[in-house]
Parts: sequence; structure tokens; C-alpha cells
Amino acid sequence: MVNDEKPSRIRTERRDAARNRQLILDAAHQLFEQYGVEQVSMNQIAIEAQVGPGTLYRRYRNKGELCLDLIKDSIDLFFNDIEAYLEENKTVLAEQKLKEVISSFIRFREKKAQLLTGVEETKSTNPIKSRSQSPLYVELHQILVQLFDEMIGKEQNSYSHSAFKADMMLMALSSDAYFFQKNIRGYSPEEILELLCSTFISD
Repeated sequence: MVNDEKPSRIRTERRDAARNRQLILDAAHQLFEQYGVEQVSMNQIAIEAQVGPGTLYRRYRNKGELCLDLIKDSIDLFFNDIEAYLEENKTVLAEQKLKEVISSFIRFREKKAQLLTGVEETKSTNPIKSRSQSPLYVELHQILVQLFDEMIGKEQNSYSHSAFKADMMLMALSSDAYFFQKNIRGYSPEEILELLCSTFISD
């Protein structure tokens, strides 16, 4: 007779883990909608989800990881749309493609402002490094570098120049910088787009 005690226990653990994940995501979504991401603590999420802090922190080290899980499907759709656009517009000038990518990200940022801010949130002493390691920004950085490379051509050290421009572009599009320009300087999303393009694209 085969003893399936161990596989059965594993299946139970997996079901419990999936259930806890959904409880955490549902609780976080509800609290974020009600109070805003910045005002909600990990402890509040654990209490609302009725899970122990240890259970929460085993799955999510911080709110940034939790926000990333909440927004993951939207990020996937965003990059699918970008890839489809680039595939369908291979012959379009790199400058125009870059402008469309930036425009798409600004629209995405406006739509998912709170969760994107949460994704960028970190307790690290080096927030720039932490942001650069986010899956969202890693993939977007690669796309920007490819487009800057296409604009620059095959000049010597073109990658380092393109990487620098992509780094600066992403810093300008970060939550802090973007909403400073929008809320304090008073620029509209359309004006921010045009200013970014004139700064990074024009000769």
C-alpha cells in the first residue's frame, strides 16, 4: 500500500499558501483603496487579512513587493502592448517610437499612481539602486536603451550613452520626480511628455 501522507501534506500546505496570498492581496487592496498606500502599514494588512506577521513577511518583505504583486497583471498587459506596438512599427523613426513608449508609461503611471508609488517604496538606504532592480524598471530600461541605441546608431560607446539616458529618463519618470513636476510645478501630463522629449530626444 502506497503511503501518500507526504504528498497530501504538501498539497494542503500549497492550498493554505494560496489562500493566505489571496487574503493578503484582498486586504491590501481594500486598505489601499480606503486609506492610500503610504498610510497603510504591513501590520495593518496582516490584521485585516487575519494572518500572522510572519506569514505576511515570508511572502512579502515590504509593501513594494506586495504592490508589485497587486499590479503584476497590469504591468504584463502594459509590456505586451509596448511589444506589439514596437513589432508593428519597426520602420517608424526611433524618436517617434521612444515618444510613444514614454507616453504609454505616463498614461500607465496616471492610471496606477498609488500602486506604482508603492512598488518604488523601499526601506533600503539606496533607493535609486532598489528602484533600478524592480522588474518593471529593468524591463522598461532595456526598451529605452534599445531605442536610444537605434537613435544613436553604432557609434563607439553608444551603449553607455544609451544606458545613461535611460537611467535619467526613468529618474524623471519616478513617482517623486513626476508628481513634483505635475503637482508643484503645475505641468500637465502632456506638457511633461513634450518636455521630456525635447530634453532626451531633440538634438
